Amino acid sequence: MSRIGKLAVPVPQGVTANIDGQTVTVRGPKGELSFTVPDRCTVAMTDDGIKVDPVNQEREARSMWGLSRTMVANLVTGVTEGFTRALQINGVGYRAAVQGKDLTLALGYSHDVRYPIPAGIDIRCPKPTEIVVSGIDKQRVGQVAAEIRKWRPPEPYKGKGVKYADETVVRKEGKKK
Repeated sequence: MSRIGKLAVPVPQGVTANIDGQTVTVRGPKGELSFTVPDRCTVAMTDDGIKVDPVNQEREARSMWGLSRTMVANLVTGVTEGFTRALQINGVGYRAAVQGKDLTLALGYSHDVRYPIPAGIDIRCPKPTEIVVSGIDKQRVGQVAAEIRKWRPPEPYKGKGVKYADETVVRKEGKKK
């Protein structure tokens, strides 16, 4: 039994949820999102909220059950609160700035890296060494943060590079004489 799948997804005040076949559409104050539940699960609206159940007790149906419930819960959280991912930049001369619709990164290359900000994603730089990526779609927020981090991942000797704010870089000891 899936402990996560058994729980119904509560729909808060000010949020409307529609179920059309296998497609769940959620509309809230921040926007609208939709997700198509796999055929191995059924989705229904109840008094408690949105309920996801497996079609049968096969392994694949049970694994899709918890996943589908979490995806629907992410829709509701996204349209009410949104998602954020914070990045930190470490290194001498490394910095970031938002210029128009681009994120400009100085990461030790001979040129500045220009990253166009995708639609539906908001990027802020409260400090030159901090980047905050936010939006309503959890997958897109994580993908954008991963693409920014990919330009200069943190290295283990000095810790220079772009890392997630909650990431710990395992440091290595340098050469011995």
